[in-house]
Amino acid sequence: MGLRINDTIPNLTVETDQGTFDLHDWIGDSWAILFSHPKDFTPVCTTEFGAVARLADEWEKRGTKVIGVSVDSVDDHKQWKKDIEHVCGAPAGFPIIADEGLEVSKAFDMLPADAYLPDGRTPADSATVRAVFIIGPDKQLKLSMTYPMNVGRNFAEVLRALDGLQTASKGVATPADWTVGQDVIIPPTVSDAEAKEKFGEYEVVLPYLRKTKAPV
Repeated sequence: MGLRINDTIPNLTVETDQGTFDLHDWIGDSWAILFSHPKDFTPVCTTEFGAVARLADEWEKRGTKVIGVSVDSVDDHKQWKKDIEHVCGAPAGFPIIADEGLEVSKAFDMLPADAYLPDGRTPADSATVRAVFIIGPDKQLKLSMTYPMNVGRNFAEVLRALDGLQTASKGVATPADWTVGQDVIIPPTVSDAEAKEKFGEYEVVLPYLRKTKAPV
């Protein structure tokens, strides 16, 4: 059974380029994003790690920690970060998990239980380790996305999804293409009377589609 939305993520002890720690302890009371890659020193992944590094201020504003995963060694990660910083022009201050034994990749259902890394492997041997996991302060999985190796991730969308999750945690939902500052949806489980008491004025688009200002 794979890791599903609202499942508590496994509290693995992970080795990173910034030391060894338990995932739950590292998350603490923060939101967290775990983004994974099939191999160091690969072109698409290097640009993606660079994108994450450039967004350091945005993660901090949202009370969110980011951590990378790649199935290579700590020494490789440290060397690879030099390339990442060269490409993006910003420090890559987040840790990268050295998942050489595939414990994280298997626990997060990115690889099957019998997967292994053959001698002379290529990124294709761990291609499905191309995912994004957004985790809440309760250590539960809130959202996941999986990409193929040849399509770079859109981290503006990851930010938008994070904003949506943090806003939705206040008892609302967000419509398609929602961005910060736009109206949100009142869940159907909230009665009209409760909606009036909780949100004040709201717009009835359909009996089951009611919009209101996003709660602060």
